[in-house]
Amino acid sequence: MRSLSFTLSYGTILILGMAGSAVAQDKGGQQPSARQQLQHIHTPQSIDQELARLTKDLQLTPEQQKQVRPLLEQHHDQIQALLDKNPTLSRQELAPQIHAISDETHRKIHVLLTDHQKELEKAMQQRKDNGEENRRSTPR
Repeated sequence: MRSLSFTLSYGTILILGMAGSAVAQDKGGQQPSARQQLQHIHTPQSIDQELARLTKDLQLTPEQQKQVRPLLEQHHDQIQALLDKNPTLSRQELAPQIHAISDETHRKIHVLLTDHQKELEKAMQQRKDNGEENRRSTPR
């Protein structure tokens, strides 16, 4: 479960960071709100992409895909509602709430996984942890 949670949370934060940099450059360095940042990346296509990635990485069955899609859509809708309620807050200010929404989604998805898929998830997490450790320890 930690792997899926980490993967989606890390991916969300990574994407938020990239979107923030791109939008800030467009506006001459002015830092955009989290809403402005997420509007570029939080689209129906992102739901399809995330479902495709989870399907590939965790070998989701067609039935599991049917169960996971609404969870991803709900995740999207909850984050959009959070952004709509807090249009001026930064991504740093919204990060704890976004993480809480993501963690709940990950728990719901994890319940749907078979033991084999949970092992795939664990292996994925180990690869990510090792990659993250290598990046942190590599001198720049």
